[in-house]
Amino acid sequence: MIVFHVNNETQTLKLGQVIGQNLIPGMVICLKGDLGAGKTTLTRGIVKGSGIGSHVTSPTFTIINEYEGKYKLYHIDTYRIESPDEMIDLGVENYLPAGDGVTVVEWPELIEDLLPEDRLTLTIVSYGFHERKIIVQVHGKNPSYEKLLQELKNHDSIGD
Repeated sequence: MIVFHVNNETQTLKLGQVIGQNLIPGMVICLKGDLGAGKTTLTRGIVKGSGIGSHVTSPTFTIINEYEGKYKLYHIDTYRIESPDEMIDLGVENYLPAGDGVTVVEWPELIEDLLPEDRLTLTIVSYGFHERKIIVQVHGKNPSYEKLLQELKNHDSIGD
């Protein structure tokens, strides 16, 4: 586990970019936090770091956005779902994990039982207008996630 303290949107984007630069297909990134905490901002950084030039919007109403780059990036927002069964009907199991890309899930706690054991979770806690504490945790035993965590530790200029 590692904790970052970011003071503005630029630092949140930078953290996302470092994550995006170190992803490999099959990874699942879960983003937890209240409304307005910065989950979509973090996703914008991940997309940019992945080398994808697409404009990122929250898939709150579409549920799943797909971005094309060197691999696909699937951005899932479960905020408006009624039940995990609804996500199953949408075929979410094809993205958890996605063999041809990376999946970013906002509000993962709503589909906890559908998530793979191996994943990275970022919990964003607001404690000021722009200030955030971002807790990064690895779940499972996949060494690729530990390697990603180590890369994040090497980028201490993101926050403290």
